[in-house]
Amino acid sequence: MLKQRIITALILLPAVLALILLPPTTFFAAVVAIVFVGAAWEWAQLAGFRTPVSRGIVAAAAAVVFVVMLVVSTHGLLAALTFAGVAWWIGCCFWLRHFTFAAAPNNENRMLKLGAGVLVILPALAAATDLHASDRGHWWTLLALAIVWAADTGAYFSGRYFGRRKLAPRISPGKTWAGVYGAVVGGGLVAFVGGWLLGVEDGAKLVGLTILGVITVAVAVVGDLFESLMKRHASVKDSGNLIPGHGGLLDRLDSVFAALPIFAAGKLLLGL
Repeated sequence: MLKQRIITALILLPAVLALILLPPTTFFAAVVAIVFVGAAWEWAQLAGFRTPVSRGIVAAAAAVVFVVMLVVSTHGLLAALTFAGVAWWIGCCFWLRHFTFAAAPNNENRMLKLGAGVLVILPALAAATDLHASDRGHWWTLLALAIVWAADTGAYFSGRYFGRRKLAPRISPGKTWAGVYGAVVGGGLVAFVGGWLLGVEDGAKLVGLTILGVITVAVAVVGDLFESLMKRHASVKDSGNLIPGHGGLLDRLDSVFAALPIFAAGKLLLGL
């Protein structure tokens, strides 16, 4: 499984880097929106929409919302949606301790989970667009994702070799506190080095960026746990099978959805 994951990642990495670094924000945001429509399709299934028609309606509605947002987008609107995402993930940190979503799908919790999906996906698209459009935004966007990638790598190896105490056994039995520590170290280190490479010379801001990297990783873990809870309720191992060795889009984007609003909002607050 690890070999397949590495091969798939190496194949996808050049395309992801090219998408982030080469095109203007308009093209970047359009491609990201298309990918996020696919994530909305998978989210609909996890939320309890079992038929292709119902999931198609959800995905089509997501596409319309994304197009409208990108057409009328201003920095103020994108920032407002980004901070709405921050508020959602902060609330989710507390909510996960006493989660109450009913596992059996019914009309009420289907709509509740669908609403949660809006708060998960839409702010992430807004944050990615606003971050990419900022000064040197291509590189800041790459740094945000590199923090997540480093955190995933650190969590995998730290959890595998040192993991003993479970993080949230009722939600995701495989995750350990050792994995979280590895993720925090990896993400914080990449934030520090990335800030230095991007010319953040002010010591206080560089420290602030490193702290932001740690916070971004911590919230990314919450995003991962939230999707794990959705999958547990839906009685599935993966959200899909689109990416060999990685599962579906949500399985790769759960941490990214949480990380992007936190990082983009933090960058604004730090004045970077």
